[in-house]
Amino acid sequence: VTYVGVDELGTVNPKDVKEALRPETILVSIMYANNEIGTIQPIKEIAKVVRNFRKTKLIQKGPPFLNTKRAALFEDFENLPYFHTDACQATNYLDMNVLKLGVDLLTINGSKIYGPKGIGVLYVKRGTSITPIIYGGGQERGLRGGTENVSAVVGFAQACKTAEEMKEKETQRLTGLRDYFIKNLLLNIPESILNGDKKNRLPNNVNISIPNIDSEQLVIELDAKGISASARSACKSRDYESSYVIIALGRKSLPNEGGVRFSLGRETRKKDIDYVLKVLSKIIKKIQI
Repeated sequence: VTYVGVDELGTVNPKDVKEALRPETILVSIMYANNEIGTIQPIKEIAKVVRNFRKTKLIQKGPPFLNTKRAALFEDFENLPYFHTDACQATNYLDMNVLKLGVDLLTINGSKIYGPKGIGVLYVKRGTSITPIIYGGGQERGLRGGTENVSAVVGFAQACKTAEEMKEKETQRLTGLRDYFIKNLLLNIPESILNGDKKNRLPNNVNISIPNIDSEQLVIELDAKGISASARSACKSRDYESSYVIIALGRKSLPNEGGVRFSLGRETRKKDIDYVLKVLSKIIKKIQI
């Protein structure tokens, strides 16, 4: 496995992806948009890199591992590597046209778009060869055994439809609120640092770091005031070490630096932002070391 780094804004450089590709590379997987800092990745450009690699790579008698037991899995070696993107955070706000994105595989889930929890979708481009990891009754074209959760499927479909119908207006509305929030955060707390790209980010995401602040204490203090925020992604909520996403930005850490993420949504209004700004300034003065 090869891990490709990011720049100080959290963006993957397509050139770095190109340099990391090898003849035996099977899969390239890049998040469409980061869940912690909101940075949007250049998926179309990376897809082009992958396509060009397929065209130009030297094909001799097959992949280097052709004489292994895994060979049967890679009969379509000329079509490798496949390109996958995790688009769970992007569904509400970004273009999900898989043809324009140029991906072979794309994943989305219900909970991020106000749909049912516990359900997701894997888009598989026609001709893409994958094997199941859950066997059984052969449901879902033989790729995932088990009785389908029909009610969740219907709810997810409706959530996707609603998200698509609201996308343009909601993206514009939340972008305005996000920029207003960021501008006043940086004004009210001059020592704070915005994590991620200021413009090329999800419209609902604001993530800042503040020196001499304990993230967990800040989240607790905010919660006491009726404000829900996170010190890291929900996937890492039990991990008390610093966010690996923030560390990956390569920025020199400030002393006792604490990070916090705010997520805006369909019910967020300007008055909510103003309330957070007012409360946050008081809390910072109270707990700053």
